Amino acid sequence: MQLRIKHVTGYRYEKGAVASFNEARMTPLTTTDQMVLRSRLEITPSPWASEYRDYWGSTVTAFEVNEPHAELTVVATSIVQTSSVETVPERLPWEALDAVQDEWCEYLEISPWVAPSPALLAQLEPIRAGAATPTDHAEAVCAFMFENIRYVEGATEVTTVAADAWEARTGVCQDFAHLTLGALRQARIPARYVSGYLHPSTDPVVGEEVVGESHAWIEWWDGAWVGWDPTNARPVGEQHVLVARGRDYEDVPPLRGIYSTRGDSELFVDVEITRLR
Repeated sequence: MQLRIKHVTGYRYEKGAVASFNEARMTPLTTTDQMVLRSRLEITPSPWASEYRDYWGSTVTAFEVNEPHAELTVVATSIVQTSSVETVPERLPWEALDAVQDEWCEYLEISPWVAPSPALLAQLEPIRAGAATPTDHAEAVCAFMFENIRYVEGATEVTTVAADAWEARTGVCQDFAHLTLGALRQARIPARYVSGYLHPSTDPVVGEEVVGESHAWIEWWDGAWVGWDPTNARPVGEQHVLVARGRDYEDVPPLRGIYSTRGDSELFVDVEITRLR
């Protein structure tokens, strides 16, 4: 499937900004499962900018605007060829994870973002006890989260941690990802946070532009990285476009930075996705 993604985001400043310094992670990655055919990042006002790969392999555009401005706008336009081939888990035994605990130690970290509450851990114990392999456990945990957490847009904030989302039993894709990551890491399964885009239709119409969304899912280690979308209870497929990976949301925000202003600021976001073929 060939998808065009237009992601518009930025800040409006109540009293204008004197300067701003930012990082954007809005450029999709070329991987074994997808190919970036075209990608462009337009920033207004025109900044000084440079591009690099961060520690986690994500493409980062660092830029700064050193002039007064009332609004900062970043427009990322990409055309990506995705793959319908899903990674088939090897279903390695639990003892196979012993050999990768050091290699993937950073994806085993129980950070405040993903730390599960004691109440959740108690409910997960029988799932772990009944899982023959790490992937069996991962799939069961994903199903558990889907059955017990309601997706409610706007129910949580970008700063909400997994324990709070579990207490509320509501959340968005970021919360589903964090909750699942915490459960898998607690079982010593290396797992990482993935951000990108999701076409909302399972059978998109060619040429139809739709309102898309930034999305989050996970990958766990089973001889290779297995992608799964816990929010929608399905494997990652050709409707998903990968942008960045990390330990949790803190490693992959689409836009972050600092700015100088005397007033408040308002973030705006708009995503449009079109299937081209």
